[in-house]
Amino acid sequence: MNDEKYKFNARVAISALIIFATLQSISAVFQLMGAHGSRHHALDNLERRVVLDSAFLDIGNATLLTPVNSYAVKKYLKEINGYLAKTIYPARVKSIQAVSQDSFSQAFSVEEEVLLTNAEQEISVTFASMPLYSQLSFSVWSFFLALLVAPLYAVKQSKVKVPVESETITLPPQPKLVINLRDKTLGNGVNGTTVVLQNKPLCFYTALIKYCAMNPEQALPPHKDVPGDLIILANKTFGRLIELGHTKRKRPDFNANLDKTLSEIRAALDEVFNGYSVEKERYYPPRAQGEGSRSKQHSYALTQLSLEDVEIIGN
Repeated sequence: MNDEKYKFNARVAISALIIFATLQSISAVFQLMGAHGSRHHALDNLERRVVLDSAFLDIGNATLLTPVNSYAVKKYLKEINGYLAKTIYPARVKSIQAVSQDSFSQAFSVEEEVLLTNAEQEISVTFASMPLYSQLSFSVWSFFLALLVAPLYAVKQSKVKVPVESETITLPPQPKLVINLRDKTLGNGVNGTTVVLQNKPLCFYTALIKYCAMNPEQALPPHKDVPGDLIILANKTFGRLIELGHTKRKRPDFNANLDKTLSEIRAALDEVFNGYSVEKERYYPPRAQGEGSRSKQHSYALTQLSLEDVEIIGN
């Protein structure tokens, strides 16, 4: 509960900051636009005022070669700027005909020099104004509006449903032949079904899988003797059974009764892969088609099998 309250308060605070920053930025833009317009209007008014006052101000005359009365100009600058300060005017007159006021506020740092013309001559006047950024101010309305809206915004956000991640589709496990030499069984690695095989078919089938994986293009016609390399692998497997303590009999003749051996293997696979007929095909020594098991075109080789498709325990 406390954790949820903390999360809600955090959302409110973050929402308030975001809303306030947005509103304050909008307010700042309008403040700068307003300050720029006010300064432009103020300078226009000052220009007209100085042009009118110049007729009564001793600023010299270039045509008559009379000098500027600095004392009179400074007095005028002091008077007009004093009036402008009282009315909080956004601009000042800094100098007329290069004559400046003795003391001038440093806050008015943006200067603009213009040439004003009266009936007799041109007058050089420097106006000064404050930088636009100095007109920026804290927006109280933005602050209070952010405090009012933030809780509502946070509640709305908390009610937004987070998209639920789509459930991962779990594929059913794929059957895989498991040969366990420790208990002399075949299994499919999926549902716990196992079948016990006698020594000879177990050793021959284990050797057949290894041989076919190493010689994928080699045909194994049943009317010919079992290849010597396959016999060697079968004998090695039988030796492993002896090491595991399963038998002390002499090695069987793996060339004899081949049809019976293959039939026992097929029967065991039929039971192990019951319900998995498609997966069984790669492990199943092919039967002869049409002409009997001794057909010259027939081969009991496992042509679609690799060692990765089989797990041999106790090898």
